[in-house]
Amino acid sequence: MLLGCLGALVVFVGLARLLTRRLGAVTAVAIAGFCWTVVCIGILTLIPAEWGIGVVPIDEAQTACSLDYGGPAPDGFWILPGSQRLLNIVVFVPAGALWVLAVARWRAGWVLAPLGIAALGLYSVAIETLQLAASRIGRACDVTDMVDNLAGAIIGGVIGLLLALALRPWRRRTLVA
Repeated sequence: MLLGCLGALVVFVGLARLLTRRLGAVTAVAIAGFCWTVVCIGILTLIPAEWGIGVVPIDEAQTACSLDYGGPAPDGFWILPGSQRLLNIVVFVPAGALWVLAVARWRAGWVLAPLGIAALGLYSVAIETLQLAASRIGRACDVTDMVDNLAGAIIGGVIGLLLALALRPWRRRTLVA
């Protein structure tokens, strides 16, 4: 998991460097950072929950997504000393913030920002669907995760709006060579 995120970081730092001259540092870093967070979310959520693929016997694997709000998720998680719900919120905050900051440069940002937050919600649905399809790796599809992920993206969007107002990426004038 960590190696995958580090490898993606190298790629997206290169992307930021390529975009900086044309878009300015704030927008370039926001775009590259957003892409990196989306990749890391995928890596974090789609690797086996336990060491070894196929740890859940086929007859015990989940066959439907839990619609019980609060769901089958355990109360603890090994990355953060809180609940898994807190992690589900926190992991989507950077993506929401960076998306809003990335599109704040353009006039269409007022339309693109909420569309991107909605797309992050759909990304969460896609992840949960894939977790259901691959439930033998110890992952569970849960509506609570989708709600928490969307809440994190919305919180991140508000943070991104505040960052955009402070950093004003639309003021950056670049010369196109």
